[in-house]
Amino acid sequence: MNKPLHPLTLWISAILLAIGVVALDNAWIALAIVGAVAFLVYMRRDGSPWERSFILSLRIGAIILAIRTIVGILIGVPIPGTILFRLPILELPSWMPGIRIGGAVTLERLSSSLHEGVIIATMIALFGAATSLTSPHKLLRVTPSFIYEIGITLVIATSLFPQLAMSARRIRTAQKLRGMQNIHIRSIAIPLLEESLSRSLQLAAAMDARGYGISRKRSRYRPVQWLMRDNVIVALTVATSAVMVVR
Repeated sequence: MNKPLHPLTLWISAILLAIGVVALDNAWIALAIVGAVAFLVYMRRDGSPWERSFILSLRIGAIILAIRTIVGILIGVPIPGTILFRLPILELPSWMPGIRIGGAVTLERLSSSLHEGVIIATMIALFGAATSLTSPHKLLRVTPSFIYEIGITLVIATSLFPQLAMSARRIRTAQKLRGMQNIHIRSIAIPLLEESLSRSLQLAAAMDARGYGISRKRSRYRPVQWLMRDNVIVALTVATSAVMVVR
């Protein structure tokens, strides 16, 4: 199994690459970065529940790309160029000059919509990759002590939905093994609520047993180390982002 990178390495790299993508404003470079990030996620996958965050971010990006393209075709400012096809024009009030619904759809108008959608989808994919390779629990371990309590609150909050999804999947699988055919929300809700309450009680008992909140001094068990490879990755990301911004 690959030794995981430092959590801050992934998030710093994602932020820097997102800045570079926005500054360069090149859809082909953005797609190449998404491909490289997808390869990195594939190579460093560890089977954790957070691993599906990248797939989810790609789906969200594809939906945003489709919506942006459709909106760009139907609504927008006319862009002259090569006409691909024409749509019926819907008349708008006089106080909305320069905007129209329908009309001639040019190649330039379609390209502009696709371009903007790709840039937005790339940014979502970058942060999705960072999330899939670094769980909030790992990020919490490197959180500064003065915001630790805020961080643990956010971690518990953000862990809720993935844990609910995993619990619902386990409940559905168990019900199918018992021969239940018509599985609906009512048959899942009660077991899901019971498991959530049980997990909450276990978390409270664990925090109480470890003396959480008794001492302001924070202990560290197996602190996450910043290694030389983290320096190399961040340096390469800074250089790449700088080149993209300067160009």
